[in-house]
Amino acid sequence: MTTVDRAAGSSPPARPARPVRLPLAVALALAGGLALLVAFPPYGWWPLAPVGVALLAAATHRRRWRAGAALGFLTGLALFAPLLAWTNLHTGYLPWVLLSLLQAGYLALLGAATAWVSPLADRFPAGWPALTGVLWVGQEALRDRTPFGGFPWGRLAFGQDGSPLLRLAALGGAPLVTFAVALTGGLLVTGLWWLLRARRAASGRWWAPTAGCAAAVVLVLAGGLLVPVATTRPGASVTVAVVQGNVPRLGLDFNAQRQAVLDNHVDATIDLAGEVAAGGTPRPDLVVWPENSSDIDPLRNPSAGARISAAADTVGVPILVGAVLFGPERGQVRNAGLLWRPGSGPDLEQLYIKRHPVPFAEYVPLRGIARMVSDQVDRVRADFVAGTEPGVIDTGSTVLGDVICFEVAYDGLVRDTVVGGAQLLVVQTNNATFDVAEARQQLAMVRLRAVEHGRPALMASTVGVSGFVTPDGRVSDATGFNTRAVVVRQLQLTGGRTLATRVGVLPEVVLAGLAVAALAGAAVLRRRWAGRDGRAAGGPG
Repeated sequence: MTTVDRAAGSSPPARPARPVRLPLAVALALAGGLALLVAFPPYGWWPLAPVGVALLAAATHRRRWRAGAALGFLTGLALFAPLLAWTNLHTGYLPWVLLSLLQAGYLALLGAATAWVSPLADRFPAGWPALTGVLWVGQEALRDRTPFGGFPWGRLAFGQDGSPLLRLAALGGAPLVTFAVALTGGLLVTGLWWLLRARRAASGRWWAPTAGCAAAVVLVLAGGLLVPVATTRPGASVTVAVVQGNVPRLGLDFNAQRQAVLDNHVDATIDLAGEVAAGGTPRPDLVVWPENSSDIDPLRNPSAGARISAAADTVGVPILVGAVLFGPERGQVRNAGLLWRPGSGPDLEQLYIKRHPVPFAEYVPLRGIARMVSDQVDRVRADFVAGTEPGVIDTGSTVLGDVICFEVAYDGLVRDTVVGGAQLLVVQTNNATFDVAEARQQLAMVRLRAVEHGRPALMASTVGVSGFVTPDGRVSDATGFNTRAVVVRQLQLTGGRTLATRVGVLPEVVLAGLAVAALAGAAVLRRRWAGRDGRAAGGPG
């Protein structure tokens, strides 16, 4: 019976290969996690992301779902433990360990799902790459939302800031980029599958399907270069200054340095005004300060408000201030982007309240239970209250789409600002409690968002890395880490909306839905074959 006849028949296909031996599978799973790791900044070896996907797929193929889960968990640990190492720099090991284990758990689910759909991959080997792609998107869709709003750090798409696949973000956002990366990894493992199968069968026709997979890899990678970038509007530009005031000391005690941090940003802005007056620097239309640039509530503290007014009046243009505001209730605070105009002070009509505070850092869910794990949660004395409106701020010279810190990782929060009319994406962040690796990982997300929505973007950090990003993802004027810097740049504005902006969450819904359908289809095949053979078709564990 030929392969085609067997695929069309009612009996299970002959197994093309036994699972790789368990020690080798463990090695492949760990190597896959490390390959995924070095695709992300600060390493930036993006071609290794598909390799990591392929290694996990090879390790879990034709295993029982429990073994697949264990192997996926190993891949997750190898990826997330070092990727998130910046979380333990100033908070101790417990948050890092718990977060790494939680994120690795989602890769365990992916490993189980990959093993579970092995019968589909065997029956329809040409569909194996697509199966791999939709399962990765489904896993990320779940991880991005659960628990407590999810934690999207480490998505495949965020490791492709230097890749031609980045441009696919303009068509389907981060989910489409993730799908393309995983699809490429699936093509790699499928090509190897065909090669080994032909070798066992002593067939000389191995080269055709293997070459086809290789050609498909090239087409997927090259396809990104064909996606058009957003075009600028003639005469539409804005000059922006990013002030990176720096902090006296890195670490969690930056809160104890709040007056010094505010003074750093005020003094740097006044110095900028002097350079503008002397003709050495172009006059900006807007100055952007980072998150936590004023942890003293300038609406309640007259001295802090006076200092910011002095800076705005001296430079003569509005300042977007990253401020911590009290309220609305006693014991509550808000993380805000507040526009401060020269001559008139705070413009409360142009105010953004962070919509996605970070659990266990800006607020503590289930505080009583969390305290049983660690009393360190009580370092968060006042819970940050989430805002309800997108960060659309009209400065007069341009309309900003403001998100704060980790919010750049969440698709919907950024898209809402563009749908609301944003012409320039702004990410206000404070990296003083982390390190340069975290800052560069965050800048990679800014690059994807710029391409996704066809908008120029910038990241303003207290300590770095700050910089500007063009709508095609190129970074300009990136600052150093743990240093004071002021960068000024004229940004060309774009018009219209990308396909990704228009369709929103639809690509992710479709791809994740296909992942669910694949899992259900594999269940049907397993039941059918188990009934006929008296055994499951999943192979040994």
